[in-house]
Amino acid sequence: MADGAIERDSMEYDVVIAGAGPAGLAAAIRIKQMNQDVSVAVIEKGSEVGAHILSGVVFDPKALDELIPDWRDDPNPPFDTEVTDDKFIALGESGSAELPGFAMPKFMHNHHCYVGSLANLCRWLGEKAEALGVEIYPGFPAAEYIYEDGAVRGVITGDMGVARDGAQKDMYQPGMELRAKYTLIGEGARGSLSKQLIDQFGLEEGREPQKFGIGMKELWRVKPENFKKGRVQHTMGWPLDLETGGGSFLYHFGDNLVSVGFVVHLNYKNPNLFPFGEFQKFKTHPDIAPIFEGAERLSYGARAITEGGYQSVPKLAFPGGALIGCAAGFVNVPRIKGSHNAMKTGMMAAEAIVDALGEGRANDALDAYEAAYDSSWVKQELKLVRNVKPLWTRFGTLFGVALGGLDMWTNFLFGFSLFGTLGHKGRDHEATKPAKDCKPKHYPKPDGVLTFDRLSSVFISNTNHEEDQPIHLKLADAGLQKSSEYDVFGGPSARYCPAAVYEWVEPEEGGEPQFVINAQNCVHCKTCDIKDPNQNINWTTPEGAGGPNYPNM
Repeated sequence: MADGAIERDSMEYDVVIAGAGPAGLAAAIRIKQMNQDVSVAVIEKGSEVGAHILSGVVFDPKALDELIPDWRDDPNPPFDTEVTDDKFIALGESGSAELPGFAMPKFMHNHHCYVGSLANLCRWLGEKAEALGVEIYPGFPAAEYIYEDGAVRGVITGDMGVARDGAQKDMYQPGMELRAKYTLIGEGARGSLSKQLIDQFGLEEGREPQKFGIGMKELWRVKPENFKKGRVQHTMGWPLDLETGGGSFLYHFGDNLVSVGFVVHLNYKNPNLFPFGEFQKFKTHPDIAPIFEGAERLSYGARAITEGGYQSVPKLAFPGGALIGCAAGFVNVPRIKGSHNAMKTGMMAAEAIVDALGEGRANDALDAYEAAYDSSWVKQELKLVRNVKPLWTRFGTLFGVALGGLDMWTNFLFGFSLFGTLGHKGRDHEATKPAKDCKPKHYPKPDGVLTFDRLSSVFISNTNHEEDQPIHLKLADAGLQKSSEYDVFGGPSARYCPAAVYEWVEPEEGGEPQFVINAQNCVHCKTCDIKDPNQNINWTTPEGAGGPNYPNM
């Protein structure tokens, strides 16, 4: 939150949007479609629009059809691969069983969806937004929000040219104030400003805590004989144990491209679990490995995913602005989709803003946005599946998923649930058990052909940060990291991070192990901010344009 101590340049807009993701860009476009005279600025921490966007993605075009109905007729449409084959498979260590399509409610099927790159969708939306007059500024993270007279009145971009010790370098440039009548926060899952705003305005009061997963993805170019354009395949089960939620995806699209990804729910209990290692092990399954024979790995990335759903959506509006997209959490967990919901919430917020500006209002709460969400297909979609995640948590993969399927059917057919609306039983970090109470886990050494280590993976994510800058991963209490995170929980930070940012280094000759933060490796997934057992790590924005640069992800 801004303290006003630094003299900054300032620019005025009607609307400022933090985050050029699906929600933020859909909001910007919808505002301009409704009123060309409304001034809109979008700021994005990535080096370009799409640089930090990561998703599978199997895209439900529902919201895009509303926003730009003729998008399929575009000379370069964002998607050109429609789903033709839809599989859901349960894996055992050496075998598998396919779940028949009729076992799933109709809304779970993917045949009306598209496979491709969400990053490229955002690049395409960015071009459409700029053509309508939206100003987009990549490389400028929203580091603080402006809070005056009880309302949010814009954001401040991050300072540039600050050395690691906090000194101002010769190229120092203070961040700029972007003031607005309304500010939309579309940072994605576990955004640094979203977290502060939820706390300041009590937006989670009366809601269940938000839940998260860590999603890791690789993009491969496979041999033509292993490519099935339009195939979508999801799995659950091996290599995860039955107490740990998660699963995989394989999507075939474009020119012999296959997206392979793995999600681990972050409420896992065993601190020895290594999510990245589980991902690599998954690819060695006899049903999976042949797909990648003779293939080339092109890119890698990782991102936290919101999984709380219906009962975890916070209050969306606050004085001066609103949360949109995954900043609030609209992912449909069993469908493994959220981009269409993110876009729709951005559009609903945009419509509320244009109406408010038309009435001469500014910096008040957008109650019309809350009302629109309450009557929208987004909320209805999330309500249908609201108990899948809690049931999975309570009863494990085998029985929890079966009960979740039954609950989806009763909601779909009869409009009610046998379970009502279940809670989530705490935050993800609270699920972690002390290391002494858990079994050790072992992972095979990567072969560099099918399985890889984290550092070589970070390399192909094109991640880069200016080295001489303050570490953006802030420890509240350095001593607590040793006395609890290491001594009690066994140092899970060295495993839960998918980019090898954290390590515990044992001294050569006695002494205490040292906690090392390799901030340059950070792919901005936010897992540490979520899973640290003491909530001792705070993810903040690094210097502008730092982080991954995802192509075609």
